Amino acid sequence: MGGHAKELRATHRAPRVEAGRVSAAAVTFRAVTCRYGRRTAVDAVDLVVGPGEHVALTGANGSGKTTLLRAALGLHPLAGGGVGVDGFEARRGAEWARRRREVAWVPQRLTAGRFPLLVDELLDSGGGPGAARDAAADLGVAGLGRRPLHSLSGGQLQRVFLARALGAVAAGARVLFADEPTAALDFDGQEQIAALLAALPVTVVVVSHDRAMSRACDRVAEMAAGRLRVS
Repeated sequence: MGGHAKELRATHRAPRVEAGRVSAAAVTFRAVTCRYGRRTAVDAVDLVVGPGEHVALTGANGSGKTTLLRAALGLHPLAGGGVGVDGFEARRGAEWARRRREVAWVPQRLTAGRFPLLVDELLDSGGGPGAARDAAADLGVAGLGRRPLHSLSGGQLQRVFLARALGAVAAGARVLFADEPTAALDFDGQEQIAALLAALPVTVVVVSHDRAMSRACDRVAEMAAGRLRVS
C-alpha cells in the first residue's frame, strides 16, 4: 500500500464500533459472467479480495464495474460463474437474505420507489441506526433527517448512503461495496470520503473514477468491455 493511503488511514477514524464487532471477509469472484439480453456486460471475471483488503475498480462507463458489484449483491442474475463471501455463495433465497447483512452497500443512484423515503428512514434501514446517525453527523448531513431522498443533491445523497453503510459496518457488516461514492463531491469531499473508507477495518470493493479513492486503496483492478485487468 502506498504512503498516501497509510497517511489517510492514520488521520481519519473509522466508524464508532464496539470491540470485537468488526471483522473482514474474503470475497471471491469466479468466472463471473452477466448479461443484458444478448449483450455480455461482465465476461468471465476472476478476482479474489482478501479479508480487509481494499480494491478500487476502475474503467470506462459501461465496462461492467457496477454490474459486477450488483451481481455480488444478488441484485443482477449470473449467467455463469459465482461469487462467494467467505465461501458462502451470493444468490437469491432466504439464507442469502440473512447473510446479506454482512455486506454493506453504497449505490451510485437512488432506486425509484412508490413511496418517498426519508433520510432518517434510510439511515435506520442498515442495521446500525445509532452509528449511522453518528456517521451522518460526521459527514455533515445530520440535519436532513426529515427530508425525502429525492429532494437531496447528489452530494448529500452520497453522504447519506455512506452513513447508512457505516452504520451497517458498526453493526457487524464485514464487506462494503461502493459504487462511485465521491462522484458528486468536490475535491475536498472526495479526499474526505476516500480517507474515511481507507480507515475501515473491513473488506472494501469500490467502483470509482476518483484518483484520491484509487490511491487510498491497496490495489486497483481495471475493467474494459466486461473483462478485468489487475495491476
